[in-house]
Amino acid sequence: MIVYGKNVFSQLKNDPEAIEKIYIQKGLNDQKIWKSIKEQNTIVEICSKQKLDKLTKNEVHQGIVCQVKEIPTYSIYDLLQKTKTPGLIVALDGIQDPHNVGAILRTCDCAGVDGVILCKHNSAGLTPAAIKASTGAAYTIPVSIVTNLSQTLKLLKEKGYWIVGTDMINARDYRTGMYDVPIVLIIGNEGKGISNLVKKQCDYMVTLPMEGKITSLNASVACGILLYQIHSQRHPL
Repeated sequence: MIVYGKNVFSQLKNDPEAIEKIYIQKGLNDQKIWKSIKEQNTIVEICSKQKLDKLTKNEVHQGIVCQVKEIPTYSIYDLLQKTKTPGLIVALDGIQDPHNVGAILRTCDCAGVDGVILCKHNSAGLTPAAIKASTGAAYTIPVSIVTNLSQTLKLLKEKGYWIVGTDMINARDYRTGMYDVPIVLIIGNEGKGISNLVKKQCDYMVTLPMEGKITSLNASVACGILLYQIHSQRHPL
């Protein structure tokens, strides 16, 4: 897998065995990056910007690209072993934009989420673009990739988790949610929201008030607001 960007490399350097090769742009003037590269016991190739553009399909690479091993993912049972009490898991139901996936992973790391569930089909996965947008959080947040989110939620309910969905209809204000129990927070597709099968697994729905003329928020922004509402209730001043 090819990943890129200074923040991603800053996270990767803590796990040098994950890096198979480093491509660095000729003339890059970043002494901190060069110092870190010299500390890595791996193959380094100095190359042109044009080659890095080709490797990253013209994404913004900031002059550093790494060929890495695949990011490890976890079964739901392994994910549960990693959760604190009360658990907090975010599940993405059909998120299509890899930049949203990355931004959500980043927020999950900052807000103390235990793990993230991604869908295997019809969803963005741990792509290079998602990893770049996560600023390295793809390597810090445990991720489980499932083929059937509805069945996975049934299992988590049996394990004591409350399933909290996001919707505009038949939903309570997000500030009135019960967040002191183990929770799976569902973030739905950017256009269609949460699928009907997943809605059936939800114990309740929450909504964010829309005071202006725009009727919805970006999925990653909504996720961030909800996660910090949960955080504020669990960690009051």
